[in-house]
Amino acid sequence: MKCKLGDIVDVTMGQSPKSEFYNTEKKGYPFLQGSKTFGFKYPTFDIYTTFLTKFAKSGDIIMSVRAPVGDLNITPVDMCLGRGVCSLRMKNENQSFLFYMMKYYIPHLQKKENGTVFGSVNRNDITRLEVDIPESIEVQKKIARYLEMIDDKIQLNNMINNNLFEQIKVISTAWLSDYIPFGATLPENWSEISLAEITDFFSGYSYKGAELSDSEIAMATIKNFDRKGGFKLDGYKEIKPSSKLKDTQFVELFDTLVAHTDLTQNAEVIGNAELVMSKSTYKEIIFSMDLVKVIPKNGKISKFLIAAILQDKKFKAHCLGYVNGTTVLHLSKKALAEYKIFLPNDTSVLKPLDDIITNLYIKIAENISENNHLEKIKNSLLPKLMSGEIDVSEIDI
Repeated sequence: MKCKLGDIVDVTMGQSPKSEFYNTEKKGYPFLQGSKTFGFKYPTFDIYTTFLTKFAKSGDIIMSVRAPVGDLNITPVDMCLGRGVCSLRMKNENQSFLFYMMKYYIPHLQKKENGTVFGSVNRNDITRLEVDIPESIEVQKKIARYLEMIDDKIQLNNMINNNLFEQIKVISTAWLSDYIPFGATLPENWSEISLAEITDFFSGYSYKGAELSDSEIAMATIKNFDRKGGFKLDGYKEIKPSSKLKDTQFVELFDTLVAHTDLTQNAEVIGNAELVMSKSTYKEIIFSMDLVKVIPKNGKISKFLIAAILQDKKFKAHCLGYVNGTTVLHLSKKALAEYKIFLPNDTSVLKPLDDIITNLYIKIAENISENNHLEKIKNSLLPKLMSGEIDVSEIDI
């Protein structure tokens, strides 16, 4: 069934209340200005408003209408729409199908007929989008369920990984801060040392915008750093470096990267440390000048222990004392070198801790790899299901 999106979907464009009505105490309605707090499928809410302008119902599809155009989430609650988003509701109430249908048609919405990428879209751009969908509501529901099963597994893996990360934090704190295995007191044979004594620091690649193009090489950037913690594979930027790369500017699996710049004024990313858990589909990974690679010296301490040390909240707090800048935040080069921690003189004492967290980090990496594979499957199925190349009408789901 060929039609305009406006024929089958109700569209509500956002309108921001005055900032005087905003609050962070959860008074009034949850409010989204853009896609900043979008998650895998559902957003989180940092801002609330006591004055309602444009309303979205629980279950509505929320789409960003300003760069980046086309980010999609589903609101789990009634909320207020800011000017950077709109809400979409299928007239037949088949919201799950609408979510995946829009995933398929977003590239069409993002580009004009001449191929130029939109910086924003308006109501007419959205309602006039031409779509071709199955006429049968039952077929629509089956397509959605088919894809939902993949997303459900991805979300389950994400939940497992969040739990595993929490285990790493709790276990590492017990050993390295609370000294629980040693009677809850600092052992006599432990000494305070600086991070510079046990690790080396390497600067990233200074790139030009013209170098960003289709490539088997990708570059890790601060876009890989989730504001709430975690390493996002969709943050990689494909690049064809024009300058000779240093060996130290390449990244291997389980290397630790620390964010040295931040575009968020709340310093949500700067000083965060993340392990590179996957290279995705790329042959090689390098890292940008916005990051610093931290590698253990002399093999006395493992990559995983270094990651656990740097992912401790004490390291983040330490880094915040070395931040400067206004529009763009920068971390002083001294921050890493001057961070101090107590460690045993004989680091083999930490082997039981190392073994535990190594296994946990590897399990996290396995789940990320599985999710990456599931995303590929979903992306290959989506156009075939939408076009009818795969017919689900006779399949029981």
